[in-house]
Amino acid sequence: MKATLRLIDTHAHVCDPVFDADREAMMARAKAAGIAGIIAVGENMADAARNLALADCDPCIYPAAGLYPTRLDIREAQEMHALIRESRCRLAAIGEVGLDFWAVQESSEREIQQTIFSGFIDLAVELDLPLNVHSRSAGHYAVALLLNRGAKRVQLHAFDGKAASAMPAVEAGYFFSIPPSVVRSPQKQKLVRQLPLSCLLVETDSPVLGPDPLLRNEPKNALLSAEMIGRLKNVGLEDVLEAVSENTRKLYGELRPFRK
Repeated sequence: MKATLRLIDTHAHVCDPVFDADREAMMARAKAAGIAGIIAVGENMADAARNLALADCDPCIYPAAGLYPTRLDIREAQEMHALIRESRCRLAAIGEVGLDFWAVQESSEREIQQTIFSGFIDLAVELDLPLNVHSRSAGHYAVALLLNRGAKRVQLHAFDGKAASAMPAVEAGYFFSIPPSVVRSPQKQKLVRQLPLSCLLVETDSPVLGPDPLLRNEPKNALLSAEMIGRLKNVGLEDVLEAVSENTRKLYGELRPFRK
């Protein structure tokens, strides 16, 4: 990898307790694989606090704060808004947030979910922060809501919809991050083939969505995503690394450690 390229794992749960026993070693493995940074997403208030603390200890961790879509609590969402406002200068993104129609199927609960997501979209627009978006079984609806509320800086993580549902987001300048599970997912492979390289990022969603579903995933495997993108699009790895690095910079800007 060229020294000027900075491959970023744009969506990982490094605060997850499964990493508590060997987080430092896990980070060392990621850096040895050429991963220059990790967007550390969260699912609740505790995750947000943990991500901020981890970023204080490791300059390669860029913290995010968000509320997982299955947490249907308006008051908790308001508390998260307050934390995001308070920590604005330290956060790389708002996430993960979004919709999940696989886990949430009652229409009344989906309405709450969409209300909460709308609030995070509006906050991201106000604060000019990227959105790191979950959209399981709800890709079309998530994209429509993002477009309708004027979202500008958007990453759709592990998108499980069809390319036709993704194209309006591509046209709006949104990005799609590809996890290592692409090596075993026909849906992810088809998506990569059909979307332009100019809208692709890499992620791991560690500790899940790895190349082997029975093994814990790690940020080092972001490189596997890049390699698979190259094979699927018949593009050299160096060109893929250059493209996804530039795409990451376009969405997140020049990521730098926060200095107190």
